[in-house]
Amino acid sequence: MTLPQAFYTTPIAHRGFHHRDAGRPENSFAAFQAAIDRGYGIELDVQLSRDGVALVFHDYALDRLTGQTGAIRQRDADDLCQITLTGGSDTIPTLPQVLELIAGRVPLLVEIKDQDGAMGTDIGPLEDAVAEALRDYVGDVAVMSFNPNSVARMAELLPHVPRGLVTSAYRYVEWPLPKATCDRLREIPDYDRTGACFISHEVDDLPRPRVAELREAGAMICCWTVRSLSVENGAREFAHNITFEGYDAPLQG
Repeated sequence: MTLPQAFYTTPIAHRGFHHRDAGRPENSFAAFQAAIDRGYGIELDVQLSRDGVALVFHDYALDRLTGQTGAIRQRDADDLCQITLTGGSDTIPTLPQVLELIAGRVPLLVEIKDQDGAMGTDIGPLEDAVAEALRDYVGDVAVMSFNPNSVARMAELLPHVPRGLVTSAYRYVEWPLPKATCDRLREIPDYDRTGACFISHEVDDLPRPRVAELREAGAMICCWTVRSLSVENGAREFAHNITFEGYDAPLQG
């Protein structure tokens, strides 16, 4: 399993090239089309509907991103796909719909949001839905998750699709997890177990020795989330590529 070269060379637009004031909400068709038009890769998030459909949506609840409230998991896909995203005219899309839009034109990074609630093993339906959507996709695509168990599950479902871990400094005040869980995940112990070939690491924690160790061992290093050219320049001392938002990232070489 090899990560396509495009993931090293193409800046990746975080949740698409979104800008709410320009009518392009995050994880919307408009944001994804804007990324494609500019030659950027795309990162997106998936959550699960009540009836088992992979929806392209970041949050667990509707409140921040739409005019409605409540958990994604408590509503069916047909209902969710009628909800307009705040700041634009697009509605919440399904993963198959977004795959049809992208159609292999730019590299795609799919983040599977943790469904266990504690980075544990109570997973499966979302990974199954993602695997079904991606099974016949033609184009550069990779999957990742903060939950190592999700990544391990994707290795079983789609062994040919590159996979990685989303990794973090896991500061206690920022994560609703036991300190022991934060301490464990911070050191990225599951890289080999999951058969990962890359990590996407929190940008202000890139100098961590474990990141350098993984890069030396051959891992591709990406990072999240870069919000200025100055931060990008610093990040590229440690990372092969960036996930960015809020500015026009220069295309590489």
